[in-house]
Formats: sequence, C-alpha cells, structure tokens
Amino acid sequence: MNRLVDATSPYLLQHADNPVDWWQWSDEAFAEAKRRDVPVLISVGYAACHWCHVMAHESFENAQVGALMNDNFVSIKVDREERPDVDAVYMTATQAMTGQGGWPMTVFATPDGTPFFCGTYFPRPNFIQLLQSVATAWREQREAVLGQGAAVVEAIGGAQAVGGPTAPLDASLLDAAAAKLASEYDATNGGFGGAPKFPPHMNLLFLLRHHQRTGDPTSLEITRHTAEAMARGGIYDQLAGGFARYSVDAHWTVPHFEKMLYDNALLLRVYTQLWRLTGDPLARRVARDTARFLADELHRPGQGFASALDADTEGVEGLTYAWTPTQLVEALGEEDGRFAADLFTVTDKGTFEHGMSVLRLARDVDDAAPEVRARWQQVVGRLLAARDTRPQPALDDKVVAAWNGLAITALAEFQQVAAGHVSPQDEDANLMDGITIVADGAMRQAAEHLATVHLVDGRLRRVSRDGKVGEPAGVLEDYGCVAEAFCALHQLTGEGRWLTVAGELLDTALARFAAPGGAFYDTADDAERLVARPADPTDNATPSGRSALIAGLVAYSALTGETRYREAAEAALGTVAPIVGQHPRFTGYAAMTGEALLSGPYEIAVVTDDPAGDPLVTAARRHAPPGAVVVAGRPDQPGVPLLADRPLVEGRSAAYVCRGFVCQRPVTSVEELIAELG
Repeated sequence: MNRLVDATSPYLLQHADNPVDWWQWSDEAFAEAKRRDVPVLISVGYAACHWCHVMAHESFENAQVGALMNDNFVSIKVDREERPDVDAVYMTATQAMTGQGGWPMTVFATPDGTPFFCGTYFPRPNFIQLLQSVATAWREQREAVLGQGAAVVEAIGGAQAVGGPTAPLDASLLDAAAAKLASEYDATNGGFGGAPKFPPHMNLLFLLRHHQRTGDPTSLEITRHTAEAMARGGIYDQLAGGFARYSVDAHWTVPHFEKMLYDNALLLRVYTQLWRLTGDPLARRVARDTARFLADELHRPGQGFASALDADTEGVEGLTYAWTPTQLVEALGEEDGRFAADLFTVTDKGTFEHGMSVLRLARDVDDAAPEVRARWQQVVGRLLAARDTRPQPALDDKVVAAWNGLAITALAEFQQVAAGHVSPQDEDANLMDGITIVADGAMRQAAEHLATVHLVDGRLRRVSRDGKVGEPAGVLEDYGCVAEAFCALHQLTGEGRWLTVAGELLDTALARFAAPGGAFYDTADDAERLVARPADPTDNATPSGRSALIAGLVAYSALTGETRYREAAEAALGTVAPIVGQHPRFTGYAAMTGEALLSGPYEIAVVTDDPAGDPLVTAARRHAPPGAVVVAGRPDQPGVPLLADRPLVEGRSAAYVCRGFVCQRPVTSVEELIAELG
C-alpha cells in the first residue's frame, strides 16, 4: 500500500514506489504494530543524503527485502529535516548503543516506540540477516528485547536531561573558548580537525565577534585563513557559488557534493562580516556569489528557500561538477582550456574519481591584474554554460522554517553591508546591484511565506512544499531562527510588523518550551510525546534550538528595550556556559550571542529622512560592535521602538547610541558616531 504519495517531504516521495509497505510517522503506524504484535522498523534519512540513496537502491527497492520487512515489521519512513524531534531522540539512542550516528539511521523499536536495536547503513546481505535475526529475537527472546529497550530509554533520558549546572557566560569563559579553538585550529589547511572536514561557520562567527570585542589578532587570522582555504577549495563551487556540505579530506579538496541551505546561509554571514570588518576582496566576492546562489538556485518563486541540492546526479556523485583537462579544452578551446586547467588545478591524474578533478582555485585572483580577472570571469561563464548542459542534481524543494530564518538573517546582513561598501566606481557595481535586488526580493518573499503560510493559529509549522504547509509542528529552532530573522528584517526595512511577529514567536517559545533552570526543551509542552523529550544545548550542523532562541531574545530585547527577554536569554546562556569553555566547537552560536551580550549589545538608532543613503546609517552599519542592532528612519516612525522620542537635532540627521539600555548624547557627524562606537 502506497502511504507516502501524499507526503510533503521529497525524501518520503522518493520511497513511494518501493515494495516496502511504508507508513509515515503516525499513531496509526504504532497501533498497527501493536495489533499485529510486531516490532517497528524506523528508517530515518533525508533527500540529499548519498548513503540513504545507496541503501534505498540496494535494499528498499529489492523485492526480497520488501517482503521480509512487510511480513515481520511495521516500517516507518522519517525525513529527519521534517521531524528533527524524532531524529534527535533516535539519534541519541543510536549513539548510546553504537558510539556513533549518521544517516541513514535504522532503528528497531517496540510498538510503543521504545528502541531496542539501532544502526546506520547496512549493505543488503547484512540488512537481510539483521531483519531475520530481529524478527526471530522478537518471537523467541521477547523479554531480553524489552530489557534492552528499557536500558536504551534510560540512556536517552540521561543524555537529554535538563536542570544541570549553570554559570554566567562571562569574558573569561569566552576568552577560554577562543583560546581552545586556537589550540585545535588546523594552521596548515584552516578549520578544525581532520577528515571529514565541515565548514565551522558558527565558530567563525563567534571568533569574528570575539576579535571585535578584544582586538585578538589570532581570532581574526583563524577566520580569514579558514575562509580563504574554503573559498579556494573544492568545497566551494568555483563556477556558480555556494558551498557543499563538507570535504571528505582535511584540505577542502573533494566535497560531499550536497549543498544545504543552512550551511550557505551561515557561511554567507561569515563572509559578509569578514568583508565588513576587513574589506577583503575575496570575502566580498564569495559573499556576493553565495547570496546569488541562494537567490537563483534555492529560492522558490513566491515561497521560501528550498532545503538542498542533492549529493548525487543520476545516482553518481560529482557527475555535474567534476572535470578532466580534455573536457576543459572541449568547452574552452586549447589555450583557455590550458589556462583553466592550471588555474583550477585540473590534472591528468585527477583529484576525484576516474581521473576527474573538482575545481579549486590555485591562486589568489581577486587581487590580480584587471586583464587576468577579466579572463578568469570569462572562462567561468563559459564553463558554467557548458556545465548547465550536463545532468543536474535533484532539488529538495521543501521549505524548512528554521533554515529559511537563517537565510533571511544572512541576506539582511548582506544587504546592509553591500549598501555601505559598494560605490558606482567599483568594477562589479552593476553585478552587485543586480544581485542585491534579486536577493532582497527572495528574502522578502521568504519572510512573507513564513508569516502567512507557516504561521498557523499563532504557532509555527516546520515545513511546507509547493505553497502548502505540512503537519509537523515547529520545534524550538524554528521559533528562534525565525524570530531572529524577523528582527533582522525589521532593522533592514524599518517595518514594525516584523518586530511584532518576532515578539509573538518569542512569547510562544517562552510559554511552551521552557524547562527548569532557564533551559528549554526542543519540543513544545503540547507536542507529540516521544520516548524522551529532546533538549540538546549543543550546536551541530545548525544552531541548537536553545542557541537560536537566545539570539532571537537578545536581538528583540535590544530593539524593544524590554528587559525580560534579555533576562531569559542570560538564564538560558547560563545553562550552556559550562559547555562553552570546554567544548567551544559545539557551542559557536551561543558563544557568538554571548559576545553580543558582553558588548552591550549596542542599540543604534539613526533618525533621518534618507535611511537608504544617509552617511550616518552607512557608518553605523559598517562600524557596529558585536551583535549591535541598527535601525534607521524618521523620528517616531510607527512600529520602531528605537526611533520613539528621538528627534532630529537642529533639523539634521542624528545617531542615538545606547549600550545595555544606557544612552549617550545624540551625534550628527560620522566622525562622532565612529568615536562612540569605537
């Protein structure tokens, strides 16, 4: 029976025609398992996952495997991106049982959802043997199976506990976090750790703010070097922009080719802020082209941003992206083909599979002579046109609320920086103007989509597809990321309605997700009950729900002057602080927000009749301290609390600077403003 055909998840739809009698996650599925007295097999993955596709082709499309699953189990297919709460609970179980986790995730559970055996990818012969063994154990060793399940649930409960030790997230802890990151830094290749190597976007955002507050040159150099290494590596698409999920090696050469919305949103913020603080031309270019990638490749017209581009093309990794020297010559001609092979490190031996190479930028061309830059860009355009004739990776077009929030925040920051850093004399001024216009439209459409489609009866829904909202309820990261995004949009546009909705989302989160001691659960108090209620304080591929909510609370408090939101943020940061100094690689977003609180954050209001072009606005955005909020508009502009009761000064534009709710006298010159922000 095909129960997946009406799913909103592209991942579930990929399995709709399997010989497996799949169920979607539902009470009915567990009731059916209880009625039949069989275990539940829970298979968790996502659309852009390479090994999920491999296991699907090997096992779930196989008639023998399908028959074994149908005869002995109720099988449930779960999209981890659509149900992060389900994924979190069973990933904790998998890690507790096996010491590691990943996707595809394969979990055997009792009819009440209690896991008793967990794993990840299984080749078909192993999977067949496993299915037979579990079915036999369920029939003949039920008591042992149930005992194993009870032990796993106990382990999950301990891992997801709240109410642990707390501490103020003060300067000493943030300094210790920066020092520990420096000690773990790969000074040769950039980033942290070995293979596989993931873009450390949240750690870099923290280090940039730490550098701003302290002047620490090491934090800036770690960020600059890592950003350059990634941008010149194969993990970055040298033709179309956008970053792949991770590098399979330690030096950013060969990527796992999937491109995720959340990585690109967070990396856009890194390169935008690096550009703002240093004027680095590489950071400017990569920020520009990553914004273009989001707007051109992932934005769904009239909706939000899609989740991902697949790792595979027609079942083959790298089919769209890899090149040989011969292919370069075929696309460009002999002379330009050799130029491209040298510039992009494409060799006869290859850096990937079958003599193919992933394009890497061998030299710094951003500071090269104008004729070299012109030739490079002309070659890029021709190669991209040739690549567009190849088969293309599939798009996971579901819209995830939290990830769209990250993208909106990133694009709002990019718009602010681009407005103050681009002059008509710049050689790419027309290109930058075109990208900012398109990116602005995509950002606003995504925000409208979240506010009108995902917000249902005052509560956020997690996903939508083709303009239709899905059933899964929003989790804490959705509320935090979307609230932070609406605060960023309020600062960019001066429209009060975004701040109003942000406050409503934060109020719901405070009421529905609160846990003892200032912590937060990842699911609401009226959400579906799982075998454990997840409450993970650590950042992983995306900010934890707790970190995201803290960021939203801090921004909203600064924009409104309402201290109770700041107090909630400080209490929640206290629950993460014990982890920050010891494990900063898993608390980057929380540490980034801690830097904002330690800095103030500054609240900067510019009263002006020309918010788009006033030099005071440009200076405020360019020189804003860590985590500062900046608004600009007419005095007493409706819906903008920071502009209330703040008049022009002798008919001139004026900047009002406050720090932690303590304000300085208004200033009317750029020099005075920079001095106050310095």
